[in-house]
Amino acid sequence: MRKLSKKYIDNVNIITSEFNNREDLVKREISVGKLHFCVFYIIGLCDAENVSKLVINPILKQTKLPKNNLLNTLQKEILVFSEISTSEDIDQLIGEILAGKAVLICDNCTSAITIQADKIKERAIAEPPTDAVIKGPRSGFVENYKTNLAAIKKIIKSVDLKTINLTVGRRTRTNVSVVYIDGIAADDVVQSIVSKIKGIDIDGVIDSYYIAQFLETRRASIFKQVGSTEKPDIACAKLLEGRVAIVVDGSPIVLTLPYLLFEDMQHSDDYYREKSHVSYFRMIRLISIFITAVLPGLYIAVELYHYKALPLKYLITLLNSTQNLPLTPLLELLFVLILFDILYEASLRMPRYLGQAMSIVGALILGDTAVKAGIISPPAVMIVALSSIALYVVPDQSAQFSITRILFVFAGGLLGFYGVLLGVLFIIFYFNDFDAYGTPYLAPLAPRVDSDLKDFLTKSDLTKMKTRPKSIPNQNHRRMK
Repeated sequence: MRKLSKKYIDNVNIITSEFNNREDLVKREISVGKLHFCVFYIIGLCDAENVSKLVINPILKQTKLPKNNLLNTLQKEILVFSEISTSEDIDQLIGEILAGKAVLICDNCTSAITIQADKIKERAIAEPPTDAVIKGPRSGFVENYKTNLAAIKKIIKSVDLKTINLTVGRRTRTNVSVVYIDGIAADDVVQSIVSKIKGIDIDGVIDSYYIAQFLETRRASIFKQVGSTEKPDIACAKLLEGRVAIVVDGSPIVLTLPYLLFEDMQHSDDYYREKSHVSYFRMIRLISIFITAVLPGLYIAVELYHYKALPLKYLITLLNSTQNLPLTPLLELLFVLILFDILYEASLRMPRYLGQAMSIVGALILGDTAVKAGIISPPAVMIVALSSIALYVVPDQSAQFSITRILFVFAGGLLGFYGVLLGVLFIIFYFNDFDAYGTPYLAPLAPRVDSDLKDFLTKSDLTKMKTRPKSIPNQNHRRMK
């Protein structure tokens, strides 16, 4: 650690040289009697008007300042900022300047004053586009981690809500906060997450997904292993269950751990609606996942190997629609899948209104023309369209299951029903072997946890859910008397 010296000019020169004559660095030197002061800040990141009014002007108005206890006098009697701290570490002071704060170097002082005067405009708090609700809170996280932390603290008004603040990234120096409720979250889970984040050695962190990849226990897996949310109410509900939240500056996505596979089938609306309605739609989501992943593979298996299982009328219709096609059934289905993914990517990346037109052109004109030209068959288009629609019933799992369905298509095309069945068994066994941060991936189904089934595929009354999920490690199981 490099420390400041008592020589004012040496401290000023060191900090100036560290920025290598950076043009947006402001170095404002002032004097009161024989005492010298220098304020450093970055144009655009720091509020220059507040620095001038509340730092420079109050010091210049002083006729006499004590040489002894100068820092203490400045902090308690002259500077009126609410967030003021001192540091003697040169590297820390440089990091504070780069973060948008003002640093005041004083004569004959081995410490400098750091002033919270950052000026960064942020997006207004609004309902997240990826997690819209009919009932319930509509506020979402933004790109400022302080605002996100405040949103969590606004809901959980408890002294047990703890935050561990870290800095990650050699170049970006991104602020990362690990949030948990002391007395509920398991200490070993918190320490494991903190140690993994501290061990990250990377140039920069742009978004929370950079951190998520380091928190995964199986980095080669295509399946999701870290929870995420854009809504403060969801993050707080998970904290109250014993999970840990990771808030990253610059990202509206808050990560949560430990993660369960079935938690993505639970929508924030579920806790503000009637239980039977919620249970019905959770079943719909589970069926949608099955349709997305397995239906294309089952279709190709039936068409190639098990056509005798179809009713005669449908078999005749299928044969009439697929005869004289230039592609084999397997290649045809893969072609349609890739075609739909291309249309999705094109509509997503293009400007909003042009993207809507692209979707209409692709779905209606291109699809209809391809069928009439005899390149693809109507059943294949219908199966892939149904699978693609069902894919976004659980949007947080769309990336994983879009790849999984292609694997099932190959399995069904090569081995028929046996291939699809082996694929389902393999995925179940693979999930069953997941155990991250003391939480089984398929809990509360495997292993079976009866008390947690009250909020699984079916939802019980809130009055009956008196304990926290036992699938998640926590210190205090009871949440309701």
